[in-house]
Amino acid sequence: MASLSGCPILRVSFGSGRRSTCRRRAAPADLFASSASCASFAGSRLAWPELCSSGVFRVGLPRASAEAAPSQEVKRERGVVEDVVAERPLNVGIVCGGPSAERGVSLNSARSVLDHVQGEDLHVSCYYIDCDYNAYAISPAQLYSNTPADFDFKLKSLAQGFDSLTEFAEHLATFMDIVFPVIHGQFGEDGGLQELLEKANVPFVGTPSAECRQAFDKYKASIELSKQGFVTVPGFLIQENQIDKTELARWFDGQHLDKDKGKVVVKPTKGGSSLGVCVAYGVYDSIAKAVDIISEGIDDKVLVERFLDGGSEFTAVVIDVGNGSECRPVALLPSEVELCGDKNVNEDTIFNYRRKYLPTHQVAYHTPPRFPSDVIEYIRQGAALLFKSFKLRDFARIDGWFFPSPPDFLLSSENKIKYGKTKSGTIIFTDINLVSGMEQTSFLFQQASKVGFSHSNILRTVIQHACLRFPSLRARSIAWNLYFRRLKSRNHAVDVRKQKVFVIFGGETSERQVSLMSGTNVWLNLQGFDDLDVLPCMLAPAAGYTSSKNEAVGQATSSIVVWSLPYSLVLRHTTEEVFAACAEAIEPDRATSVCNMSRSVMNELLEALSKHDWFMGFDIIVEPPAKLSLDQWIIDAKEARAIVFIAVHGGIGEDGTLQSLLEDAGIPYTGPSSGASNTCMDKVSTSLALAHLRDQGILTLPKELKRDNDIIHSSIPSIWNELTTKLQSETLCVKPARDGCSTGVARLRCEEDLKVYVNALERCLPRLPANSLSKAHGVIEMPIPTPELLIFEPFVKTDEIIVSSKSGNSSRHLMWEGQSEWVEVTVGVIGTKGQMRSLSPSITVKETGDILSLEEKFQGGTGINLTPPPAMIMSDEALQNCKQRIEIIANTLGLEGFSRIDAFVNIRNGEVLVIEVNTVPGMTPSTVLIHQALAENPPIYPRQFFRALLDLALKRST
Repeated sequence: MASLSGCPILRVSFGSGRRSTCRRRAAPADLFASSASCASFAGSRLAWPELCSSGVFRVGLPRASAEAAPSQEVKRERGVVEDVVAERPLNVGIVCGGPSAERGVSLNSARSVLDHVQGEDLHVSCYYIDCDYNAYAISPAQLYSNTPADFDFKLKSLAQGFDSLTEFAEHLATFMDIVFPVIHGQFGEDGGLQELLEKANVPFVGTPSAECRQAFDKYKASIELSKQGFVTVPGFLIQENQIDKTELARWFDGQHLDKDKGKVVVKPTKGGSSLGVCVAYGVYDSIAKAVDIISEGIDDKVLVERFLDGGSEFTAVVIDVGNGSECRPVALLPSEVELCGDKNVNEDTIFNYRRKYLPTHQVAYHTPPRFPSDVIEYIRQGAALLFKSFKLRDFARIDGWFFPSPPDFLLSSENKIKYGKTKSGTIIFTDINLVSGMEQTSFLFQQASKVGFSHSNILRTVIQHACLRFPSLRARSIAWNLYFRRLKSRNHAVDVRKQKVFVIFGGETSERQVSLMSGTNVWLNLQGFDDLDVLPCMLAPAAGYTSSKNEAVGQATSSIVVWSLPYSLVLRHTTEEVFAACAEAIEPDRATSVCNMSRSVMNELLEALSKHDWFMGFDIIVEPPAKLSLDQWIIDAKEARAIVFIAVHGGIGEDGTLQSLLEDAGIPYTGPSSGASNTCMDKVSTSLALAHLRDQGILTLPKELKRDNDIIHSSIPSIWNELTTKLQSETLCVKPARDGCSTGVARLRCEEDLKVYVNALERCLPRLPANSLSKAHGVIEMPIPTPELLIFEPFVKTDEIIVSSKSGNSSRHLMWEGQSEWVEVTVGVIGTKGQMRSLSPSITVKETGDILSLEEKFQGGTGINLTPPPAMIMSDEALQNCKQRIEIIANTLGLEGFSRIDAFVNIRNGEVLVIEVNTVPGMTPSTVLIHQALAENPPIYPRQFFRALLDLALKRST
């Protein structure tokens, strides 16, 4: 993991210009004991930080020294630029982190911006603000951390810090052409960072500070919306130390809500990602939940609003395409947010943090919405009007609701003349997001791809427009534009024969959502290579995701299809969404309607953007998906001489079936062979294959296999007694025999835990709610469809590792008592057959409960990974012993390409107790494999890592 890689103490030089305020802090030796050293910076294609031959860091180039002499001026005559400044890349500073709980999402957004805007013409520098408002210049590699907690606790020793925010702003003014703020919530959207940049005269992307303050506060924004003539939701403000039960009760009466049971939404006035948002019933419950929000430090003001029943939630991204001085907002095609409640789980339907960012079937997105066309256009026009009324800049995301039949409160006389009334229903705008989330499949990219923009194109369009708003930056922007065009012209002049790559993901197991995340990440990264033609493909059941018993394992491949996907259809939340979007895209009437809407928005955008000489057109072709049988897809791959990048987790993607089909056709593919895949898919077979290695310090756990039907129809006390006796353990770990991704993995401490678990299997529950078992734990996603075979094994208790804060949101520190000799690690291996090499292990830190959750493993912004293990936990000798044993395991199992081995490791001697082997490991944007590749010397960035796996596929052992 990049956050643990560091450099020896170095002198810091910043070239000419004003004195830098950035300093390098001394670093304890144990933090830099990893193989990742100074080269972790030098290996990046990015310009910052540059490791000069003299052994000093240079953070970009000062703006003043990089520009041409003042005598060279930029002149415009009939659109022709004369005597432009010397061409050089534009220096963009990404600022992420922040004090709010959204800093994990901020890290994801920053990573996405970095991935899609960096290039020869645009150099990115990365900066991080911690919980205490300390600013740091960080390595780009740190953006690939799972969460800021991965490096927060040692940031002062790892990064280059600034003495104050004022000095940080002075540094940006000297070395950055423009800043791209990607801090969500407090400080990033409330005007704090923007005001800091304004005072230092630093150009930045987004809305100015005063307008941010107005729009970010939900209560103030609601009042302003009403003044501007928009329909609004009635609300009541609760402030810290000013809680008036009587006034709130009067508000309930005025809204005709039952004071004891009336359903409302309670939310912070300032915040995003739905953090802290909850449902309350009646006055006392509302106050109690408001007090919780205040006491948790989320906000000191809380808004109580009517719960909106009978409506559909939507969100619309708006971009400004004006000439800089004149705002001309255009809304892209909005998205509908469909909440999919679970019949068996009692949950209030709120678009909360988990639903927003974890790819499960709790939510589905539809772009454009399934609303009448006049409503969609009304939303677009209303969002653009709101953007202009609030004086927003560059881009923003605006949320709201559509009601076919308006609620009672909308029938009042004061709302009858408000904006939002259409013949098909009522539209209410509720929230303004000044720094929209920019994860890979976020609304920004979903909506942009529907109107012809790739990730890179929409982000660069936003940056280009922001440059126009700053007169001091106009000459630099013109030079950047010319430089970019020259690079494009040079690249197009080179005749490159492109290698076809088919990235396949999806499937039918409970791992399919993580597979979609992995495949999407691989596809987007490989697109950056000019010599590759990358096609995303989704494996799916021919009849769709309809039956809870559709299991890909052992199912005839004739009942499976592959969808070749256009750009916009990949950017979805779940495989079910992608499948539904494919079916919708080939339905004539819907396809025609969507095409007409897309063309209309594109024409509106083109009318304005064509006046800017920097706009080079749309780069996404709107085309329908293609549906093929698996056999035909194999034939197509062979005829195209394609390399297949397998990102299908579980099922036929990991049990050797898909590998066998590709082998028979002579098609190169990533990962281990069919035989090795089949062995590793079966956890019992894996243990048997490694049983003879005990003398080499490689151990396996005893296992008991049980069929789900046998457990469901047996006596729970009898089963519990049998298992604990055979396995000689008081507590057990249960998991699907041929599945992964932490679905269905739980620690059972007693008969009652087993009963709860079996009941969930019998009822086909999609998840076990938090704290369903005897010890506190987070939500446990259950495998769907229900697995036929389950494995029970002794639960291995490891030392608790805590990355904690001293108080509140203060800086984190690492706590570990070292009572047990075992810690849980995950280790990537890479190479050719018989010569597999271990990457640096990662210690995975569980935040809640005894088992890593789905979020902690794969969802950016959650979970903590320590890569490599800190020296205070594992000595270098034990670490090297561990890596040697991991390599023995990989070579014994005949692995090749890449895989991931999960194990317990003895911190004293490096003995390895194998948990499982994943031959198609997670490849999500923040997976531990990325952290481990970045910890190499030199570091391997994601794009190069995935390219290396393709190269290994061509060297496959026959």
